[in-house]
Amino acid sequence: MANLTAPMSGKVFKINVAVGDKVEVDDEVIVLEAMKMETPIFAADAGTVKEIKVNEGDNVGDDDVLVVIE
Repeated sequence: MANLTAPMSGKVFKINVAVGDKVEVDDEVIVLEAMKMETPIFAADAGTVKEIKVNEGDNVGDDDVLVVIE
């Protein structure tokens, strides 16, 4: 099981996956908005999305868990 975490503080701009989706390494999972820039967050591991811990519009901090991939 792998946790996809926020590399910086920001706002969840877009979620590109749903629970049950299969992801491959380097798939764009979430887009964060920080300092008026959009930053894509990519899967580091292949697997299935088990849980999405944030919603679009949520504010997140450094290292907050965004998505759990199993």
